[in-house]
Amino acid sequence: MSELTATEAPELVTDTRKYAGFWMRFWAYLIDLIVVFSINGILLTPFKFINDGEVVDVGYWTLTGIIASIVFYLYFLLMTKKFSQTLGKMILGIKVVRADGEPLRWSDLIFREVIGRFFHRAFDILVLLYIVVAFSNEKQGIHDMVSNTRVVFVE
Repeated sequence: MSELTATEAPELVTDTRKYAGFWMRFWAYLIDLIVVFSINGILLTPFKFINDGEVVDVGYWTLTGIIASIVFYLYFLLMTKKFSQTLGKMILGIKVVRADGEPLRWSDLIFREVIGRFFHRAFDILVLLYIVVAFSNEKQGIHDMVSNTRVVFVE
């Protein structure tokens, strides 16, 4: 048997991606909140003219609160599915990728963008878990770890 020469040896795959850290992700999220609040302002203004300006209650919630929440989650879900980025991430040059390099799947994004964000918003203390991003090797939050995604700088 002959040994492999340098040209026949399999290439080593190195991870050259640069991971976006806590502060880049934080600023992107703030930009996204401005976008979502603006969209909600446009969509929800007509409700001021319904029911003589009174809040429309739907059980424990208000109608405008339900619509605002749907817009919030759909914005993050659909933008990340279509572009791998939200507007905030686009402005700062970062995007969401799968660890294996495959295209993002709905299952990845449902957990990352909907369920993960819901838990962070519903239970105030869980928002502190975002600090994990600052200390993990690949700058992953808990929601990234479970959905096997990373946030990286666009190449």
